[in-house]
Amino acid sequence: MGIPKIAGYPLPTPAEFPDNRTGWTIDPDQAVLLIHDMQEYFVNYYQPDSSPVVDIIQHIQRLKAAAKKVGIPVIYTAQPANQHPTDRALLTDFWGPGLNGDHVPIVEALSPEEGDIEYVKWRYSAFKKTPLLDFMRAQGKSQLIISGIYGHIGILSTTLDAFMLDIQPFVIGDAIADFTREDHLRTLQYVASRSGSVKRLDEALDEISSQKPLTLEQIQQDVATSLGIQPDEVDLDEDLMFVGLDSMRAMVLVEKWHQQGENISFGQLMEAASLREWWLVIEQARNEEQTMAVA
Repeated sequence: MGIPKIAGYPLPTPAEFPDNRTGWTIDPDQAVLLIHDMQEYFVNYYQPDSSPVVDIIQHIQRLKAAAKKVGIPVIYTAQPANQHPTDRALLTDFWGPGLNGDHVPIVEALSPEEGDIEYVKWRYSAFKKTPLLDFMRAQGKSQLIISGIYGHIGILSTTLDAFMLDIQPFVIGDAIADFTREDHLRTLQYVASRSGSVKRLDEALDEISSQKPLTLEQIQQDVATSLGIQPDEVDLDEDLMFVGLDSMRAMVLVEKWHQQGENISFGQLMEAASLREWWLVIEQARNEEQTMAVA
């Protein structure tokens, strides 16, 4: 009973990644990044300082950095220590009593940062007994980028749940680890053929960082996300101060839009009051930039 010690193994090569049945691509505006169960307790079953765990920690670091740069929410799951038998229920029959008070935190190299979200996790799937689904629906998100451990257990269960909840799951095949290389490959094959999309890290990074022109609808979505409300609650002609948008939130939004290629300043936006006026400022800045480029 319990989790076995896990021998090291090399991550799958690009040639070993399965073909996806879908043509899904990651949309940064629709995505949430999940860092699944990367706690000391679970990571310590791997051989230290060897593949796959050393590699996936580095890969998750890169994935998280790219996600945060474009404003993709980052969510961690972690199981609690000293679970009551009633809470742990059938998991005890398979894995024993679970975590004690030691090695509960996320591994230091992936420690949550300010703005990251942490959910206590009770079952294989990150959706069970957590606010994950409610959060995604409230924020208008329809894609889940999945990284972490263990592939054929929590990663696969979360992927299946996402699929059945009409959320597109993207498993980053070289940012997860499993009990064995065979388990790892089987997990990728099942996801690609039945319930989601499998991406290499380099593919995911390219799709996350791809710039799309900012639209009025996206501005409305970004403001709503910043305020924790639905997009249709942000009227295009309402004074944004009246719906709770303060200067700090506005500065964060300006920085996000800078990263998407918009050449606007905080001062310019503060002279406008509503979303529609903000959009006129952005269009004017674009026109001026095009005029200067032609000249």
